[in-house]
Amino acid sequence: MAFEVEYFHERVLAEIESWPVDVLADYARLVELLIEYGPSLRLPHSRSLGEGLFELRPRSRTGIGRAFYCFMVGKRVTVLHAFIKKTQQTPDRELRMARKRLKELQHG
Repeated sequence: MAFEVEYFHERVLAEIESWPVDVLADYARLVELLIEYGPSLRLPHSRSLGEGLFELRPRSRTGIGRAFYCFMVGKRVTVLHAFIKKTQQTPDRELRMARKRLKELQHG
């Protein structure tokens, strides 16, 4: 059974839609894999960051995107936060935002 992808807020989807077209195309391909494989999707496409947080890892020649997500009851995936990477390491503030939103979902 396929997973359903939803977004924490419409701003998260708007951020993703503003990405360079080739990064956006790779994101769309990875979302299709996520819908099909769910938590079985692994590196290089997806990676667990611990405590129920995962990252989708779209990339292209023009850039690298990251979309943080979690799994919810009922085969739902919620994309919590997304950004284009500009450095080798993921900035702490991006991770903090994703973890904050994950806690909001888990604890109301």
